[in-house]
Formats: sequence, structure tokens, C-alpha cells
Amino acid sequence: MSPEVRERILIIEDERLIRFALRSRLEREHYEVAEAETGAKGRELVQSFRPDLVLLDFRLPDASGLDILREIVVDSPEVVVILMTAFSTVENAVLAMRLGAFMYVNKPFDQEELMLHVKKGLERTALRREVDRLRQSTGSDDSAPMVIAESPEMRALLETIKRVNEVASSTILLRGENGTGKDVLARLIHATSRRAKAAFQNITCTALPDQLLESELFGYERGAFTDAKARKSGLLELAHGGTVFLDEIGDMSVNLQGKLLRFLEEKAIRRVGGTADIRVDVRILAATNRDLESAVRDGQFRQDLYYRLAVIPLVVPPLRSRPDDILPLASLFIDRYNREFRRSIRGLTKGAEAVLLRHAWPGNVRELRNVIERAMILTRSDRLDLGDLPSEVASPASVAPAFPVSNHAAEIPVATTPTLKEVGSGRFHLPPDGLVLAEVERDLVQQALDRAEGNQTKAAKLLGISRDQLRYRLEKFHLE
Repeated sequence: MSPEVRERILIIEDERLIRFALRSRLEREHYEVAEAETGAKGRELVQSFRPDLVLLDFRLPDASGLDILREIVVDSPEVVVILMTAFSTVENAVLAMRLGAFMYVNKPFDQEELMLHVKKGLERTALRREVDRLRQSTGSDDSAPMVIAESPEMRALLETIKRVNEVASSTILLRGENGTGKDVLARLIHATSRRAKAAFQNITCTALPDQLLESELFGYERGAFTDAKARKSGLLELAHGGTVFLDEIGDMSVNLQGKLLRFLEEKAIRRVGGTADIRVDVRILAATNRDLESAVRDGQFRQDLYYRLAVIPLVVPPLRSRPDDILPLASLFIDRYNREFRRSIRGLTKGAEAVLLRHAWPGNVRELRNVIERAMILTRSDRLDLGDLPSEVASPASVAPAFPVSNHAAEIPVATTPTLKEVGSGRFHLPPDGLVLAEVERDLVQQALDRAEGNQTKAAKLLGISRDQLRYRLEKFHLE
């Protein structure tokens, strides 16, 4: 369990003094405790309180403890139940264990012995959850939180993530173009947070129709719709204590946005077809490549949800603006596919490296990964060469834009920034004395802002970049 989340214990017992004694002892052990004096209240709290363990009386005023045990085993099989009774018989004990009780305790019980049973029961719960987490995380290497950060831009981004994780579990909104690795960063954020030992659940908001997405997030009750043959817990409930990553959040329907906002505000969900609120402690990470400010103005995205998600907004820069990461990423993918394809490719030739560095990478890191995978499959050499790269990468037309972000240009001392001259082909050529790309880029950004009279959306259009990319440059060059 995460240090932020205490294990929850529910006491279902009709005798007030026993409830008081148990609660006092459990709270001294730093458990979070809820109590119910009737079976009906106990059933309700099993759903809303979401206990890790239940201390259940055998006889209640309105129900049999065995009946409640049956319901818990069917509807919430991850919950451990310890049955308590003053009416002990061998038959009842055998029946309780067959029905799924973890332990059968006779009243009056020794508190120290009972605490030992509670501890062992919670260890079983933790083990089950760890097995589930490992099953969920088992997959391709793409799921590992491996992030290349040779460039200053990515190092600064990782430093921000580290600072945020040290002090809070705030909601984070990752913004950036498709293929920049927002999903990998989300896994890294979870893996380096205090919630790392709990579940990481992710879902792409464009992958499912609205109704299916709602039931996947919030779960549903048996009979909520035609195919709901049994109760199902949603991703938010399954990730209790952990993290949920909502990819492509900008494409979520306005109706579902309202339900997500309610969860963020109240930390409670209600299953589809349900009537009880269920408290859930989950950190939300969201990602989008959309201009959410424009979506808010157009009524396609709720403003209140935007502000609630963007507690910590992080912009993931495109690959073309961090060329220092290109070759290290290529090396990472070569190592990955050497293992997967059982190859022994030693790297790239100088010619192939030069082509990768000059390519515009409109598909970002995902495109680079696909290019390396294709080359690894087709090559007959021990190094990837120009002939192994697809024509769209190797051709001159794929050269990166004239003014990429350069992390080293500012180190070149010059007195003035030379002017670029446009030639007949529509491309630009380098002045004889050279130039400083970062200074040229800064000047063009300032010109665009002046021409747009400070309107960032118009300035971004003049430069052929997104508003997020413009904001990144405004911050980089300290422009107002």
C-alpha cells in the first residue's frame, strides 16, 4: 500500500461495546476504521467504504453473517473476512471456511490474537493486489518507464516531475504532439511517486464509445444494462491507492467530463446503475495533443474540468526540438529490438546518424521507434546504414525545419544574427559567415508576436506551430 493510504477495516457487529473496543485498538494500530451495527448498513459500507478486511459478527439483528459473507465473496472477492461468533460449532466453522472466510474467531476473543489474524489477513490482501499489479504490468518493454533525457528540455521536465512527486500527488496534465511519449512519462511519474506499489491503470479516451468508456472508468452493477450479468469494478476503483492515466482526455464527451469532475472534487464514484457512492483515493494523470483552451472557448471541453486537471501542466517537447535525444533513443530501440529479434546490430553508421539528426520527425519518438524496428528487420549488416532507412526519412525532403531548437547554438559567439536568404526553391540557405539558430528562432518568435499584436494563437499560426509549442519557446527565450 502507498504510505498515503491506510488499510481499511470494517466492523459489522451489533454490540456497541465490542465495536468500541475493536475500533479503539485498530485505530491505535493506524488502520482506517468504519463500523456498522446491522447487516444492511454493513452491506452499504462494503460498497462505499471499500474495506480491505471485514470483522463480521455471525448473528446480526437483521441478517445472518453467513449470508453477508456469501455476498462479499461473490461481489468483492478481494476483501478478507474474519467471522466472529459466540455461538461456535464445528459445523458453522467448517461452513464459514468453505464459503470463503479467512478466519473463524470465537467470542470472547483475545485482542492480541485477533490483531495477529488481522495482520495476516491484510498481508493476503496486499499479496493479491501485488499479483494483480504484476499481471497488469507484464507486457512489452514499451510499458517500462524508460525515458531518455540527454537534452536540456527533457532534463528540465524530469526535474519538474521529481519535485512534484516529492511533495504531492497532484493531478498532472501532459500536453504535446502525438508520439512524444506522454504515456511513457505517465508511467514514470507513477513509478517514481509514493503510489508506485499500488496499481497503474490507463485508458485511451478515444478507444471506446461514450457509454463503454463510462462503465470502464466507473464500473457497473449487475443488471445495469442488458449484458451486465455481474457487478464489475471500474478502473478508478481498481486503482485505489494508485494512479489512473487518461490518454486523449481532450476527446472525452462533455457529459462524461462532468462525471469525471465530480470524482475529482468528491473523491467518490458511483457505478453505472448503482445508488451508493464509493470512496476512492486515486491520482489522475491526463494527456492530450489538443488545444484545450480553444476547446473550452468552443464549448467542447469544460472549463472547470480544465482547471482541475491542469494543477501541474507539463509540455512534452517534440523530438525535432530536442535533437540531443535522437541518437540515444535510436540506440535504446536498437538494444530493445536486438533482444526481441535475437539480432546483434552494433549501431548506426555515421551516414545513418546524420540522416536521423536532420529528419523532421513529424511522428516524434513513435516514428523513430518504427523506423529503427523496420531497419532492424530488413538489414543484412551489423550496422544500420542509409539503405536500411525508409525513403521518407533518407530523402532531402524530410530535412527538419529551418529553425529547430538548438541546445548548443548559444555557445557560438557572434556579434549579430545574420539574415537568412530565401532561394528560388522556397528553402533557405546558410549565410557564408554562419548563424546562431537559437537567436534566429528567438527573433522570428518575437516578430510573429509583434505582427499578431501579442495574440499567441495568431503568432503560432504565423510560425506553423501549435500554441503549446509557442508557449514553450516563449518560456525558453524569456519573451513576454
